[in-house]
Amino acid sequence: MAHSAMWRDAVLLVALAPLVYYVLGTLAARQFFGHQRARELPNFTPPVSVLKPVRGVDFESYENFASFCRQEYPDYEILFAVNDDADPAVAVIRRIIADFPGRKTRLLVGAEQFGANRKVNKLARLAREAQNEVLVLTDGDVRVGPRFLREVVAPLAARKTGAVTCFYRGIAEKNLGAEIEAVGASSDFFAGVLMAGWTEGITFALGASIATTKEWLGKMGGFEAIADTLADDYELGHRIAKAGGEVVLSREAVWTMYPAQTFRSFWDHQVRWARTVRLCRPLSYAGLLFTQGLPWAVLAALVAPAKWIAGFYLLAYLILRFLMAWTVGIWGVGDEVLRRKIWLVPLRDAVHFIIWLASFGSNHIRWGNVEYAIREGRMVLLAGAERAAAKHAEDASRS
Repeated sequence: MAHSAMWRDAVLLVALAPLVYYVLGTLAARQFFGHQRARELPNFTPPVSVLKPVRGVDFESYENFASFCRQEYPDYEILFAVNDDADPAVAVIRRIIADFPGRKTRLLVGAEQFGANRKVNKLARLAREAQNEVLVLTDGDVRVGPRFLREVVAPLAARKTGAVTCFYRGIAEKNLGAEIEAVGASSDFFAGVLMAGWTEGITFALGASIATTKEWLGKMGGFEAIADTLADDYELGHRIAKAGGEVVLSREAVWTMYPAQTFRSFWDHQVRWARTVRLCRPLSYAGLLFTQGLPWAVLAALVAPAKWIAGFYLLAYLILRFLMAWTVGIWGVGDEVLRRKIWLVPLRDAVHFIIWLASFGSNHIRWGNVEYAIREGRMVLLAGAERAAAKHAEDASRS
């Protein structure tokens, strides 16, 4: 009896950890966004090259691309890059060029293969073609507000700033998988980013948007150095930080698209992302177990010696979890998907716990129709996958 009571008490004690994390995440968000909104940025507007590696189109591609042509910024160019002329994005980009003739916009086709990550290969070419020192990298599915460039470039006025990165709001199709993914990013993942900034500083970047310079890019070895990595955004920020640059979180959030997904595509994408984080930050990823309130609250309720204790854990989880989600994702980032679908948070937490467990199953990821092993952070084609990769590229060029 004493032994079982000891285990019960240990579970009840550990189950408090996620509740404390929710409180700290809420406080970190209040501090960050409160400080940033009161801050006056320097009037620093050097010429900028916007680099956009693109593959395929989504349900909002035209508006996403067009948002970069509507910037309240004095001097900038936009460079798009695709793998080949058959990419469906080519027609949309050419329409953008025609619709905004006053903007300096170029389309580049093809890129030298430095590694397995084709996005980074395109970025390497874009950086070589860029005419300006300041580079702003954004994914193809990103949309921005008219003051985006002013906001993300201004912190680079400080010589110590090596990169500026942004949170992102969701625009999701009416699909449960898309909505769960959007809710997860704004209600939980960003809280982890803020906690990292609060406790150890930001030593990574978020892929939706990264502003840096050619000088800092050179210090970290250029895009060629990360062309075999899966988590190119993480690696870019991490290597700039290791080179002595400060990675700054911008108060400006962008939008990113969450398209409708099948169960298989949702699962593959989530597991791939989870394994990427695990392999990049293994200790931090293992520590996520103690930030997952739902499984701990359920376990605590099951072993609790009294009903009121069980009720306390379940109610505390719901109150504190929703409070953190609202503070970070709605009040802080301004995510409209979370505002409408905040009730999905417990379902998302349940799914996330299962994916967290599944991520330990192997070091393999599926990207498109090709499988890779991740070894020391680098993507390596599995034996026999070369043929699948070649066939996938051939099929894509015919589509």
